[in-house]
Amino acid sequence: MLKSLASLIASALLVAGAQAADSSDFVNSPEHPVLTVAEQTPFTAARYLTIEQEQWTPNAVTMAPTEYVVGNERSSAPYHSVQQAINAALSEHKGDDPIAIKVLPGRYIGTVYIPQNAPEMTIYGAGDKASSVVLSLAIDSMISPQAYQVLVSSQGEYKPNDPAWYMYQNCAKTPNKVVTTVCSAVMWSQSDHFNLANLTIENSLLDGIGPGTHQGVALRTDGDKVVLEHVRLLGRQDTFFVNNADKDNQYNTSRHTRVYIHNSYIEGDVDYVFGRAQAVFDGVEFHTVSSRNVSSAYVFAPDTLPNSRYGFLITRSKLSCDLGFTQFAPKLGRAWEQGASKTGYLPGKTANGQLLITNSQIETCYDLKRPWGAAATTNRAFNGNAAVKRNLNDVNYNRLWLYNNQLVDSF
Repeated sequence: MLKSLASLIASALLVAGAQAADSSDFVNSPEHPVLTVAEQTPFTAARYLTIEQEQWTPNAVTMAPTEYVVGNERSSAPYHSVQQAINAALSEHKGDDPIAIKVLPGRYIGTVYIPQNAPEMTIYGAGDKASSVVLSLAIDSMISPQAYQVLVSSQGEYKPNDPAWYMYQNCAKTPNKVVTTVCSAVMWSQSDHFNLANLTIENSLLDGIGPGTHQGVALRTDGDKVVLEHVRLLGRQDTFFVNNADKDNQYNTSRHTRVYIHNSYIEGDVDYVFGRAQAVFDGVEFHTVSSRNVSSAYVFAPDTLPNSRYGFLITRSKLSCDLGFTQFAPKLGRAWEQGASKTGYLPGKTANGQLLITNSQIETCYDLKRPWGAAATTNRAFNGNAAVKRNLNDVNYNRLWLYNNQLVDSF
């Protein structure tokens, strides 16, 4: 069992209460609003993980012994893909007992889908490090539904009686010309109480697709009370989608989801951590790569609803870059104003991303003068509230904040 997450969250709250100031490079201004000591007080992990007065304290991920073991075809493991093990576990499951799936070291090609009604499930790698187990596929948002069917289920990986058949059908039978971002994930979980530990999920499009718009999600989560520990998420555009869609793959403004990510690594180039969930990233390295030669780069793109006070909290983490950015510096992020391409931003109605980076290290490779970009979808120019007396949830301003961070040189 890994160290108690409850104790780690408690120590994170103590760190968040420290009264140190940001580096002088982050002076409060409309370009990079900085919270005061008093203003940062409500932005705790506990509040980000509370919905309608129900406070959730994540437990450590237990890598329990299990009969559902996945190994390559040369091994004696009973299952040769994670999806096979999930299907078997769900078909045999009775009562409320949690399910554990153990994945032996190796590289496994294919998608992994966990349906909404699954019980508590843990998928963990059995290697000595997260890179020992890799779940991988090159899947692109811009492929047709027909190409998706060939890529994802050419060998009958998904069948009509399978628990995740509806997820596959949502993408395979979409009326759209392309499957879009929502169907480009290597692993997609819609279930609550979902846990991942000690493995890597990779959308292997990576640099081969070129610098154009090609969303390739490594992990998408739609469920509530999701925990990631010692996980590596690798991709380029849209690597990690922390979402809240319903069973019909539709955005649901009444569905609230919480995610806790601890001691992990996430890599990408454009909006590579994005979505509508309330998410706490504790001890995570976000690494921005230049290898696709994109024209702009952003780490975060929260899609927080205007009536939600909390979106993403990044604490005790590190934001790093490679040394290939010569024409521009990547930005820390931008709001994602999903669904407003025709109307433009409508104050109080359109999503207004909320995010705080606190007690973290930010490398100097980032754009420190203008760390936040214009909003995705609407291209609304970033407008931070730098007033002395301000409403931190004023719908006429962006809600992307900094507090008590350390700038470090890029190497």
